[in-house]
Amino acid sequence: MQVLTVLIIILLLVIIVPAVAAIGVYNGLIRKKNAVESAWAQIDTQLQKRFDLVPNLVETVKGYMQHEQEVFDKISEARTKYASSGKVKDIEEADMEISGALSRLMAISEDNPELKANENFNKLQEDLNGIEGKLASARGRYNKVVQSYNTSIQKFPAVILANMMGFEPADYFEVESDEVRKSVKVEF
Repeated sequence: MQVLTVLIIILLLVIIVPAVAAIGVYNGLIRKKNAVESAWAQIDTQLQKRFDLVPNLVETVKGYMQHEQEVFDKISEARTKYASSGKVKDIEEADMEISGALSRLMAISEDNPELKANENFNKLQEDLNGIEGKLASARGRYNKVVQSYNTSIQKFPAVILANMMGFEPADYFEVESDEVRKSVKVEF
């Protein structure tokens, strides 16, 4: 009788301990996956704020710079690409395009003293700068939680459960364009 009880206890331990461990690992992976999604939502929120602000900025600038239609078209195309994107890589590309076009727009506006004196333009530029700071912070947080999540699904023993349950690595939010990585040359 005691031997049977010991065998049942051993059998239960062999089944229960790994099951409890698997549940703990699974819940940890879910927590990290949700953190990635939450961090992405913060980036998406800031990008949406920026893309919503851009038309006001463009309309303000248009009155002063009729000859810069190419910049306005690029901004419009980037906004459309962002609105129809769902994947991180597509949104990164739209982000790089809008960043490049906005940089060009700001550089052009620097040559226009009337525009620089426009109160509405200055307020929009200030708002845009605030959003850019929040966006940079959100990107950093996102990449940090992506690193934690990706590391978790690659470590043993979680890798076994992650593969069985279909956990896929998350994409980092990266700058891929050589144009964006180049240093800005400032001349006085």
